[in-house]
Amino acid sequence: MPFYDTLLSETRPHRERLIQTPIIQECLRGEVTLPGYIAFLREAYHHVRHTVPLMYSCRARLPERLGWLDEALDEYIEEETGHDEWILNDLRALGEQPDAVRRAGPGPATEVMVAYAYDTIHRNNPVGFFGMVHVLEGTSVALALNAADRIQQGLGLPAAAFSYLRSHGTLDQEHTAHFAELVNDLDDPGDQAAVVHAARMFYRLYAGIFQGLPRATPGAGR
Repeated sequence: MPFYDTLLSETRPHRERLIQTPIIQECLRGEVTLPGYIAFLREAYHHVRHTVPLMYSCRARLPERLGWLDEALDEYIEEETGHDEWILNDLRALGEQPDAVRRAGPGPATEVMVAYAYDTIHRNNPVGFFGMVHVLEGTSVALALNAADRIQQGLGLPAAAFSYLRSHGTLDQEHTAHFAELVNDLDDPGDQAAVVHAARMFYRLYAGIFQGLPRATPGAGR
């Protein structure tokens, strides 16, 4: 079995638990609130702004035997550069001030997820970072475009407030096939185990971010 298929199989329960997070289900039903969407974008900014630095760190820490991943990471870096600014533009379209978003910092769950990503690279096997890539890109493909339509329709918001979800969702559809080819070339059992373990962890950590967002249900959220 190709390793990508193994990765999907070994992490399927964790992915399903993420998708079943109440606020994600509410969002897919068009029940998200404006404070919930703004909070999502604010937290997204505070982890997306680390994407490129994390990729540089991963590239620098990869052992020589995995040097063939350098080109792929360079491509990811080029494509991911500036995505944090898309989020700030969306927030600006919703009346939020980018400087205030920057100063506020991340919520606890976002801070922990980002810290775990750096820890994976610097203390464990750096190739485990691709577990994070799998979780964020796979979730984006599954939810982003659909969620953008539901949120916009439900709240009557301008298209200018959805550049991150729509652009990222489309890009990640393109990335998924490339990611599968990439990880299928990982033939070391230790590297494969590192990616699977990290993906399981990132599903849990990413779910924690959603669990902390304001919900449509009375009395829910933080």
